[in-house]
Amino acid sequence: MLKSINPTTGKIIQSYKSHSEKGVEQIINAVDKTWHHWRSTSFKHRSNLMQNLSSLLKSKKMELAQLMALEMGKVKKEGIAEIEKCAWVCDYYAQNAELHLENEIIKTEASRSYISYQPIGTVLAVMPWNFPFWQVFRFLAPTLMAGNTAVLKHASNVPGCALAIEELIREAGFPENVFRTLLIGSGQVKNVIKHNAIKAVSLTGSTPAGKSVAAIAGSELKKCILELGGSDPYIILEDADLEDAAKKCAAARLLNAGQSCIAAKRFIIVEDAYPEFLEHFTHEMNSAYFGDPCDEKSTMGPMARIDLRDELHQQVLDSVEKGAEIILGGEIPLRKGAFYPPTILENVSQGMPAYDEELFGPVASVIRVKDKNEAIKVANDTEFGLGAAIFTNNIKRGENIAEMQIDAGCCFINDFVKSDPRLPFGGIKKSGYGRELSSLGIKEFMNAKTVVVK
Repeated sequence: MLKSINPTTGKIIQSYKSHSEKGVEQIINAVDKTWHHWRSTSFKHRSNLMQNLSSLLKSKKMELAQLMALEMGKVKKEGIAEIEKCAWVCDYYAQNAELHLENEIIKTEASRSYISYQPIGTVLAVMPWNFPFWQVFRFLAPTLMAGNTAVLKHASNVPGCALAIEELIREAGFPENVFRTLLIGSGQVKNVIKHNAIKAVSLTGSTPAGKSVAAIAGSELKKCILELGGSDPYIILEDADLEDAAKKCAAARLLNAGQSCIAAKRFIIVEDAYPEFLEHFTHEMNSAYFGDPCDEKSTMGPMARIDLRDELHQQVLDSVEKGAEIILGGEIPLRKGAFYPPTILENVSQGMPAYDEELFGPVASVIRVKDKNEAIKVANDTEFGLGAAIFTNNIKRGENIAEMQIDAGCCFINDFVKSDPRLPFGGIKKSGYGRELSSLGIKEFMNAKTVVVK
């Protein structure tokens, strides 16, 4: 049994009966059977359905945002933006999938040689709760447009969102079993990966979860794409617009109550900019209003679960015990729900959770450094490598740092890190491997088949 619990009130919203092993088997087989037809449909046909899906998302964005607010605490304004982004990725692949997957002519001694991209079958998606629609749709749109089919194992605390996605796809006119949700626990994922009909796996989640899934997929010789944890560094140099940088850094730390792999987490400030930046940053962080996500006044909701809030608070306490200083927040509020206030930790250094670990919530680690070189060294001093940002008015210098000196899958200059359907998204080191979105993302689960005509 899966339970949907409102993190604002702690009350059970609804309980859902889990799929049995027999039920899972039937669903996977039905999706695999559908693939043998779906793979031969035209791009035009798939595109029309995907555009229908985009229109549905736009028309239902208010109710879907409400569902997210109730199931995982996302404020409605952010929920609406998430659904609009899902519609965008549907439109993008509806318009560009055929172009991305057209045959690539390679000049050789043969009369004709080329690469043909062919779908591989049914792909399993294992997805997290923090962006319960976007994480699925950035996988779903390219996967279905490429001619593959999919099954989803969503996070156990957002079953309502998982079933809503399945219903949206059905309502848009897609075949009944082109995409299905599996209501199962994490302990059943291993058997799903091992199922003969499952050809590959896409996982967004924690680094331990990624290691586990990768090990199982590897033992079955099945490809997987992993988008895992992050400890994104934001470097603030002395020539940055410090007031603007502070606004963007605070927004990047507090979006979705700080529960994002690409949220800003470590703020690395050169000493000449440190006092002024910290003043602006503290003001921006302190200006957030955290409350009921259904309340229009709230700019930040609760965290998704009480246990996640308590784990974050323990990381804060452990960091303080090792010498960090709380200059804002850091106390669990005396109210119902999984709330945690915007928090800033100063004097953060190696050996503290606030430096070494991912803080998956609204806690900012502030680190003072001597100069640019030390900032780059500290930025790269992490096992993660998902996103990063540099704030400077010297764009040429910023580009050089971003392109050549920062170990990350994506790096932004004078803005916070965000995903875009037009650009590849993914990380390095323990933040995972493979790429989603753009032309690279749609090709990840395709057979790049060489065809030669003598």
